[in-house]
This record gives sequence, C-alpha cells and structure tokens, in this order.
Amino acid sequence: MRFLPRKLWLQLLVPILILVIIVGAVSGYIHMRSQGDQLLDTMITGADQLSGSIASATWHAMLDDNRESAYQIMQTIATKQGINRIRIFNKEGRVMYSTAPGDTGSVDKAAQACYICHASDRPLVRIDVPSRARVFREVSGKRTLGIVTPVYNEPACSNAECHAHPAETNVLGVIDVSLDLSAVDKEISLIQQRAALISLVLSVLIVVILIVFTRKYVDAPIHKLIEATHAVSAMNLDKPVKITSSEELGDLAHSFDTMRVQLKTAIDDLNTLAENLEIKVTERTEQLKVAQQKLFHTDRLASLGQLSASVAHEINNPLSGVLNLSMLMQRIIKEDGIPAERIPEVRKYLSQVVTETARVGRIVQDLLAFSRRSKPHQRGNVNFNAIVSTTVNLIGHKLKLMNVEMDLRLDENLPPIHCDASQMQQVLINLIMNGAEAAQGHPEAHVRVTTRASASNNEFTLEVADTGDGIKPEHLAKLFTPFFTTKGEGKGIGLGLAVVYGIVKDHGGDIDVDTKLGKGTSFIVTMPIDGAGTAASASGTG
Repeated sequence: MRFLPRKLWLQLLVPILILVIIVGAVSGYIHMRSQGDQLLDTMITGADQLSGSIASATWHAMLDDNRESAYQIMQTIATKQGINRIRIFNKEGRVMYSTAPGDTGSVDKAAQACYICHASDRPLVRIDVPSRARVFREVSGKRTLGIVTPVYNEPACSNAECHAHPAETNVLGVIDVSLDLSAVDKEISLIQQRAALISLVLSVLIVVILIVFTRKYVDAPIHKLIEATHAVSAMNLDKPVKITSSEELGDLAHSFDTMRVQLKTAIDDLNTLAENLEIKVTERTEQLKVAQQKLFHTDRLASLGQLSASVAHEINNPLSGVLNLSMLMQRIIKEDGIPAERIPEVRKYLSQVVTETARVGRIVQDLLAFSRRSKPHQRGNVNFNAIVSTTVNLIGHKLKLMNVEMDLRLDENLPPIHCDASQMQQVLINLIMNGAEAAQGHPEAHVRVTTRASASNNEFTLEVADTGDGIKPEHLAKLFTPFFTTKGEGKGIGLGLAVVYGIVKDHGGDIDVDTKLGKGTSFIVTMPIDGAGTAASASGTG
C-alpha cells in the first residue's frame, strides 16, 4: 500500500495506532453514553419517587376535598431546586392545578405526555416507570425531564361521602412533574471531557509504549541484521550477529550467522586453494619456461639446420656453375692468351659467371634482411608514390621480359608517409616480383599496385594484386613462415614474404592476403601515416 511508510516498525505501528484510536473512541463513546444513561435513569427514579411522594403527601387533603391544602403542598415542593413545575390533570386532560402561573386549560391526549396511555381506544391503567418518563427541550433550549404519575381511584375515594367516584373508574387524574436537567447535562459534559481526556492520555501512553517496544524489539534487531548484511557484502565476516528480542528474529539472526560462518569458511578454503594454485601455477610456469627455452633452443637448432641446408643447396648450385665455367675458361686460355676464335665463348662463360655470382649475392642479401643485420636506414616523411615509380622503373625490364604489364593506381592526394624508403622499396620489389612470377604465362598477365590513405583514421594502404592462379588454402597458414616456398627447385629459399612481414611489423603495420583460386591474389599492407606504433613494434621484435 502506497500510503504506508517503508520502515517495517512504522508499518507495524501505524495499523496498531489506528486500531487503538478507533477502539479508544468507541469505548469512550460507549462509556459516556452509559454514564449519561445511568444519570438519566437515576433522575427518572428520583422523579418517580418525587411524584409518588407528592401523591402521598396530598392524598389526605384530596380525600377530605381540601384542595387548597393539597395545592399548597405542591407549591411548596415546586420551590425546591431542580423542579420546574407540578401539574394535576383530570381524566379529561384539563389542568386542574399548576405551580406555573398562567398554565391553565386542557392538553391534547395525543401529546407526548398522554400518548403512552391514550394510544389506543382503551387507555392503559398500569404502565412502568420508564414509559411514564419523557425528555424534551423547553423553548429556552434547556432539556427537561417530565414524568406522569396516575392517581388511581382507590376504595377510600370511591366510598367517600364528600365526592364519591364510581368504582368502575380506575384513574381519577394525573400528576405531571417537570424537572430541570441542566445539572445532569453539566455532569454529562464533565463526564465526556473526563472520558475524552482519559482516552487521549491512554492513547498517547499506548503510542509511546508501542513506539518504544517496536523500536527496541523490531527496529533495532532489524538494523543489526542490515548492518550484518552490509558487513558481509563488504567481506567483513568476523562480526557475529546476536539477537534475542524475539524467537523469530533470533532464529533469523542465528540462520544468518550460520551462513556468515559457512561463507567465511568457504572463502578461507578458496583463499587457501588460490594460494596453493598460485604456487602450483608458479611452479608450472617455471617448468614451462625451462621447457620453452629447451624447445626454443631446439627450434633454433632445427631452423639453423634448415637454413644451413637451404643456403648450402641454393649457393652450391651457382657456385658449382661458376666453378665449371672457370675450369672451361682455364682450358681455353693458352700461354699466349685467349685464341681469337674463342673470345665470344669466353665472354659467354663470363656472362654466366656474373649471373650466377649475382644470384649468390641476392641469396646473401635476403639472409641479411631476414636476420635484421643489414645497415638500418633513417626513417622520415617520404613520397610513397615516388618510391613506387622508382621501384617499377628499376624492375621494369624484368617485367617486360616476363611479358607482365604494370597497372599503377596511385592516390594523387596521398600525404607524406613516415617510413624507411629503402625498406619500403624492398617490400615493393618482393611483392611485385612475386605477383609477376604468379601472373607470368597467363593471358593478360598484369600486376596492379594501388595506394590510398585515410587521414581521419591515420591509415595508409598499399595493395599489390596479380592475375595468377591464387594460393591454395593449405599454404595460407605458412605463407609468411621463413624458408617456405612454392616456387620450385632453384627459384628461392622462402625468405621474401618473411622479410616483407618483418618490415611491415617494424613499421607498426599489418599485412593481409585475399586470394581466389584461378583469379589471383592481393596483398594488402596497412600502416599508420605518421609512423605511430613504430617504436613499440620495434621494441617488441628481436
């Protein structure tokens, strides 16, 4: 319910207070009504006794037909405090006498004072006291108690010589006494005030007692439980919870404390397990480091063996050719020099020696580039399109001999790129020559070089695409692995793409491959324009 407060002790207290107020108001009202009714009943009893006393006091005077004496008695009684008036009616309803001056005439039998007896055709003779009493208000507003007492036709009256009445007449007249209820009303008002004050004091006392008890036995234990939950949420599990205010809250606190102890035990077990696990992880890590060092050493030995075998095989072929050509030229040369007819043959052999020696030089150059032992060049902001043009001019004659066309799509608005121009030229040569070798022999064989940049993303992109056969899926995972090649015997040792990968990574970039069998391959190099990340990349390489 929205109108109830959110605190539990107030939610318990408010309905109880409402109930106490209602019970107090109802009980006070009933008490006041009961007191008022008792006072009124007392007044009615007294009025009946007074009316009977008047009848008794005037009985002898009436019996002797001494009306003046009877009226004098009534007048004397009427002067007493609290009596408004005394009247005598005959059986026809005519006022025979009234202590109030000017009160003469007859009364209507249908009036309130007469209605009780004359409600039917046959008037009542014997009626009880409450039925003969009535309470009404005067013109002045004061409440008045009226009581009528019938004067019965006794044998002494019916047999009297002075004014005998027929024996069949039961009632000779009525004595009507009116009493002032001002004193009763004042007393009832005092009773009401006392009852209201007592109800208010009791209500306040009950409220105070309820507040004290609910705060002590409901609110305070709940606050302890709340503090305990906050302590548990803060992982402070050393503070016990003890509540003895009630059985229910005590059981709840005991259950909560049991949960706290179990949670503390579980956390201690977890901490112990974590410490043991950390020790085991440290031990395993050390073991893994030792194993990794052994594996790295073994791998380096294996790589070195593979490198040595590959280099020995690649260098041995051109050196064997140089040796054979040298022996041939040694046989041709005589003591007097080279015969004139054999000079073209010697030149041919020398040209082959130059070719094979250059081949050995390229192999050594690839090895130096891969091992990062070549002399580093200074990096700076360079015109990358100019590097592309220069590189294409350097290898253009080779591409013509291979019948491969070049397609340059260079971004004219390309900003300066922060890089090593010499290393970028090496990347271009490797990628373009690989693409040319892949496209060689295919109809409309060509290699496309594209440059573009996004200044907003600080990103530069170089794409080299060919129209070759594409790369098989099983070769993609090994594409940038050293010594991996698919060119065949005598066409390389598999260091070109490994060198390209290393240079790109040193420049803080990345290289991706997009290939489709039968349609060609694209190598996409992405690097930061301003060289950001180059230092971090360089520090992470060895």
